[in-house]
Amino acid sequence: MSYNDLRGALRHYNETAVESGIENAGPHRLVQMLMAGALEKVATARGHMERREFEAKGRQISWAVSIINGLRMSLDTEAGGELVENLDGLYDYMVRRLMSANLENDPAILTEVASLLREIKAGWEAIPDQYKTPPHGTPATTAGGGAKAATTHGG
Repeated sequence: MSYNDLRGALRHYNETAVESGIENAGPHRLVQMLMAGALEKVATARGHMERREFEAKGRQISWAVSIINGLRMSLDTEAGGELVENLDGLYDYMVRRLMSANLENDPAILTEVASLLREIKAGWEAIPDQYKTPPHGTPATTAGGGAKAATTHGG
């Protein structure tokens, strides 16, 4: 995953939210923040859907799609092998399901996508510390860490 791609995707997601957390976050933390953001948007969309607030629901789903596409675009297809191929396919599937949820007003689809996102997020959070690298060469304990694995470019 490209560190710059992740930062750009998170900035897109977090335009109006607190920017200070992004500035010191490494790639690993940025992915965690993006996944949390996507989960938040899906949950908010579900609430709008249940209240029949269709315009707001559409905005939240669109935002979740943008975040997932940002994660997808940051995959390092050259170094990642089968894992990246699987993630790419899963991200594509989630985007298609979100579009279906929007068109069909089906909260069960939002639940499905949220479950998939939580599963990926849990796996990401389980990455051992020794595979995390901080941004700009700072110690991992002070920077919050960032992933450096076969699926990412170093930061």
